[in-house]
Amino acid sequence: MANLYEMLGVSKTASDDEIKRAYRKLARTLHPDVNPDKKAQEKFKAVTAAYELLSNKDKRRRYDAGEIDEKGNPTPFGSGFYDRGGAGGFNGFNGRTYRQGNTTYTNINPEDLASMFGGMGGGFNFADLFGMGGMSGMQGGRRSYQPQGQDVQYNLQIPFDLAVTGGETTVRLANGKQVKVKVPSGVVDDAVLRLRGMGEMGGDALIKLKVGASNLYTRQGDNLEMSIPLTLKEAVLGTKIAVPTPSGEVMVKIPPMSGGDKTLRLKGKGVAGRGDLLLKLAVVLPSSDSDLTRFVKDWDTTQKNPRSF
Repeated sequence: MANLYEMLGVSKTASDDEIKRAYRKLARTLHPDVNPDKKAQEKFKAVTAAYELLSNKDKRRRYDAGEIDEKGNPTPFGSGFYDRGGAGGFNGFNGRTYRQGNTTYTNINPEDLASMFGGMGGGFNFADLFGMGGMSGMQGGRRSYQPQGQDVQYNLQIPFDLAVTGGETTVRLANGKQVKVKVPSGVVDDAVLRLRGMGEMGGDALIKLKVGASNLYTRQGDNLEMSIPLTLKEAVLGTKIAVPTPSGEVMVKIPPMSGGDKTLRLKGKGVAGRGDLLLKLAVVLPSSDSDLTRFVKDWDTTQKNPRSF
């Protein structure tokens, strides 16, 4: 004869709460939506049956006294057959059943399990936790559930460059486990990544992304914009400068007489090779330069007035 207490990993003197916690711990790892292994499914049925019996005070008392066995059947030491019918339904649980595929778990008390997994308040639905999706109807006082998982949402901040180029990062789930997340190139704020089977009871983990700001680039669709400060000499005579891009540093030739609102375009250096990197050139004058001031005063230029107003 199986020992129900040993099956749940608790002592015979365990409190009701200790039995609930032990069953919850086992159910979260053995439930068929989480663990498809046949041995795990058989163990899940066994520990569920053990919890059903031990969570009922009267049946637990009778089991401890040897009046019923681990299946709830009367023993030779009992005083007759235990009532399995009547107004209370099957074993006093209104004949409720939970069906997983072709397997039926009889005599489960959803309200009791609901409190064990967090309660029914605050919009919580035990059917949602196991993905039961509601009841399929009433036949002979029995209810059938179709289990699925419950999705869990997380927020994840990622660097700007990772959103542009794509790559891998990690996220810590509610159970403390760290998992790798593959971020596609070009993702934007509030994009959601789905990790199959990593939510509650076989549901999915939904990773909502928040893209950090960049101190170099601004994004316009698949294009990136970047400001390039130039000295007056560089703008007048032209130069070559090293420019950082999301895919690495490149050398860029600045043509003579560059500045003002001039923009250079680096093809394919935007988001994941799809967009371009736009370099906005800007001339930066020194805060003080007596030679430059004297030169400009004496400079005889024929440059036309650039203003149109």
